[in-house]
Amino acid sequence: MINTKILIREWQQALQQEILHLKKFGGNKFLVTNGTLLNNDNTYSYYFETLSPLRIPVGSQIRLEWGSRKNSGRVLSSEGKSVIVSLEHSFGDLISEAYLLHDPWELLEQLIERLDEIRKSKTKRSRIKKLMEPSMEARHPAEKVKSSVHELVLRSKYNYSTYVWGPPGTGKTYTLARTAANKYFQKKKVLILSHSNQAVDVLISEIHSFIQKKNRFQEGDVLRYGSQTGETLASHEGLTTYQLIEKLDPALAEDRVKLFEERRQLKQDLSRSFSRRDSNELLELETRIARVLDKVRQREIEFLKEAYIIGTTLAKAASDSAIYEKEYDVVILDEASMAYVPQAGFATSLGKRVIICGDFKQLPPIASSRDALVSKWLKEDVFHRAGIVDYVDEGKLHPQLFLLKEQRRMHPEISAFTNKYIYESLVSDHESVHTRRNRIASRQPFPERASVLVDTSHTGMHGISEATSNSRINLWQLLLSFQLIHESVLGGSESIGYVTPYRAQANLMEMLLQDIYEKERQGKDIIAATVHKFQGSERDVMIFDSVDGGPQDRAGMLLTGKDSERLINVAITRTRGKFVHVCNGAFMRKHVYRNKTIRQLVEHQVQQQQMVAPSQIGTWVKNQHPALKWMHARKLEPVFEDLVSASSSIVICVPGAGTLSQEWQQQLSNKKTNVTLALLCEKKTVGVQADQWLPPCFPFPFVIIDEKILWLGLPLEGASGVEPPFVSARLASKNVCEYMLGQVQAKDRQ
Repeated sequence: MINTKILIREWQQALQQEILHLKKFGGNKFLVTNGTLLNNDNTYSYYFETLSPLRIPVGSQIRLEWGSRKNSGRVLSSEGKSVIVSLEHSFGDLISEAYLLHDPWELLEQLIERLDEIRKSKTKRSRIKKLMEPSMEARHPAEKVKSSVHELVLRSKYNYSTYVWGPPGTGKTYTLARTAANKYFQKKKVLILSHSNQAVDVLISEIHSFIQKKNRFQEGDVLRYGSQTGETLASHEGLTTYQLIEKLDPALAEDRVKLFEERRQLKQDLSRSFSRRDSNELLELETRIARVLDKVRQREIEFLKEAYIIGTTLAKAASDSAIYEKEYDVVILDEASMAYVPQAGFATSLGKRVIICGDFKQLPPIASSRDALVSKWLKEDVFHRAGIVDYVDEGKLHPQLFLLKEQRRMHPEISAFTNKYIYESLVSDHESVHTRRNRIASRQPFPERASVLVDTSHTGMHGISEATSNSRINLWQLLLSFQLIHESVLGGSESIGYVTPYRAQANLMEMLLQDIYEKERQGKDIIAATVHKFQGSERDVMIFDSVDGGPQDRAGMLLTGKDSERLINVAITRTRGKFVHVCNGAFMRKHVYRNKTIRQLVEHQVQQQQMVAPSQIGTWVKNQHPALKWMHARKLEPVFEDLVSASSSIVICVPGAGTLSQEWQQQLSNKKTNVTLALLCEKKTVGVQADQWLPPCFPFPFVIIDEKILWLGLPLEGASGVEPPFVSARLASKNVCEYMLGQVQAKDRQ
């Protein structure tokens, strides 16, 4: 039996430990430049420019680090590529460059306050007890169930807490939206919550569309509350508080727009040429904006009182009294597997009934502290902590668990793996999914194939760790993956995801796409990110780059650790019609146990004859991009032409016991006299006079010319572990070349 007071105290202690960790070590760190003191009346207000737009809520606590000096403060304004902060102490009139640190620990502090209030309420404690110890008796009339939607409606009517297990593509949004609409038709108050804005937007959008089709929508009844709404709601009218203000109080909406535009222009003036008059005017303007936003707030509260269905984030709900001081007939928590257990408890306390929906086979919540209570309550989801998963592990379903078991997203060749290995055959394919996804599978690359393993075994030693972060990268697999994106685009796919476990590899791909593929990306949905960014979304084509390979002697914990099954599951199940896995199969077989999901995936794809061998690269590359050319590594004329054309610098890496052939020595001896030559090799007896000698800090050979052209795989004499056919790649990317040279410098300093 759970003592809820003790339970809530543990939750608060876990949150406090996470706050302490974030305050000590920080997390979100932003470079700010051209800092100027605006005033020094009691507090010190500074204006800074930023490299990219920041969206930090006004009033948020921040820290500023300038060299060894640190200063605490709050955000006064954060709009576009500039920020105004109020600091406790002066840093002087001008700050050329500093770091602004912000972590959302205030949200955790607000959650601690809500838990204090819950602990004092017998009713709310009772609701949490029912959440954490769900009844072993299902009270809904099972014999009356007509459909999955009807079953959830009945469950949420007769049982206090209903857990919904929604594997990818099984109609979670469809089912939740129609259940919420059913409650709306009965004039019930429904609160929709999730950790992410996108999830709230999608569910509110689906609810609105369904109610409209039934011709029963009344403006103001369904409300998306919060400022961080995305494009999902752009095509819907009268759903957000701002849309309603525009319609019902146009003068207030116009004042808001004018003031924001005035602020934007003032900040532009400040960024061009700082003036004291402009800075004082900006501070006065912020005061006027605050007054208008207060009026907006009062209108929002009026809308909230009238709405029947309200959608917002967990963070907004815990920080806004207009949400947490009310009671709802039903609370629906979506993507609960990514929410902290205390957040699920808070959500539960607000409703007479609660629906907890998510997939505990996908990514868990993220927390940083290693404290035992943090691990217990913030790093695992409520499905696990309430004992729901224990039943599944025993091959049973808890009486309060409702499983959506028919997937309609993935081509059967893709879902065959996850249905069997992840969901233990509890999930099956809807009969329509094969024909609906065949159109995508028929396209390039690999037409008529929905699941493909692009094997990079024995193509060289490309698995390394980034010098600054230790996150892993693999340049060879990066270029192969870029080629796959390019083939997919030319094959007609407009929705493409590149996903990898490692942040450094994802960042490098995004860097490459920005450099050489911006034109092709226009109008298309092409995203490169880590697995965490993709949870909750889907794409026609997904390219999963597992990165790891020799000379590393073990696979990373992201691919083999406790949560690796969930990470790989998300990577696969984002796919609609074509899943391409770029992986060093030989490395995985050598270094990963058979029972690990990444190894099972490799073996499954091989058994299903889905593998494309390294020797087939010349057959599947149909469209060479102008900036990326693939060719036989023995064909040296193109690289020698680049060497002759070099105007400023040549950098060559010859790892291991590699050397330079007579041909290479001859070409380098003929380079222009003003061109500097840097050699990364173990010995200086390669027959070439270099301007700089460095140890070979990479295990693979490459050439960088004029900091803008990269040859990967050459000189071939320096390659290790490479089997024929020998392939090299020529990449014209200033971004990637600068990144590689930065790594050389960083490794040289270590």
